[in-house]
Amino acid sequence: MEGAAKVKRAILSDVHANIEALRAVLADVETQSVDEIICLGDVVGYGPNPLECIDLVSQFKICILGNHDLGALFDPEGFSSGAERAIFWTRAQLEDSTQPSAEVVRRLDFLAELPRNYRDNGTLFVHGSPRNPLNEYVFPEDVYNARKIERVFDLVQHVCFQGHTHVPGVFTESMRFHRPDEVDHRYVISEEKCMINVGSVGQPRDGDSRSSYVILDDEVVWFRRVEYPLETTVEKIYAIDSLDNFLGDRLREGR
Repeated sequence: MEGAAKVKRAILSDVHANIEALRAVLADVETQSVDEIICLGDVVGYGPNPLECIDLVSQFKICILGNHDLGALFDPEGFSSGAERAIFWTRAQLEDSTQPSAEVVRRLDFLAELPRNYRDNGTLFVHGSPRNPLNEYVFPEDVYNARKIERVFDLVQHVCFQGHTHVPGVFTESMRFHRPDEVDHRYVISEEKCMINVGSVGQPRDGDSRSSYVILDDEVVWFRRVEYPLETTVEKIYAIDSLDNFLGDRLREGR
């Protein structure tokens, strides 16, 4: 990232209304002496605490629009039945008339004003992919789909940070995917283009139930995992009829 200001950043994504996970991650971030925090979207959806998560994330330097954030404002498209039910429940919480009207407006305005991407000195920040910032998934196995990876990388100037799949790791232009454990949880950015998935705070899907996020310190990306009281979140989900129990069960499995 030649020419970029030396700013130490925490980059996280896919909070999914999991306030226990978000608070645990932010406590870990406080130990890292970062200058700013960037969220790559999906603040809401699936989880039981959308309002509290919005209130925390709205204090970050930058937040990108995620597909669940958009779905909470408009009719969700392409969602599973469980995800759709969760989004409609989330919308009801956002529009709850028992909340102070100023708070309702503030939270809705926050989601409505989120940008679809953010660029800074050759670094791109998106939720999904450079080609489709909101909805395109780039999975580890896509490195075997050369046409897809080539087209996505055509839109990357140097480095892209992304979320959406909930699976952390590094894609390189040479058609490789590096899991965090394969690089000792540390990746040094070189001249080769790369896309870095930061994983998920609120619903990891790589078989590890701990929250995932990254620290960007100059040219080095550190992958971090944080434990949180997930049973608290699970019990909250179980207690809400509109949230499928599966959304709690999967937190235990990291799937």
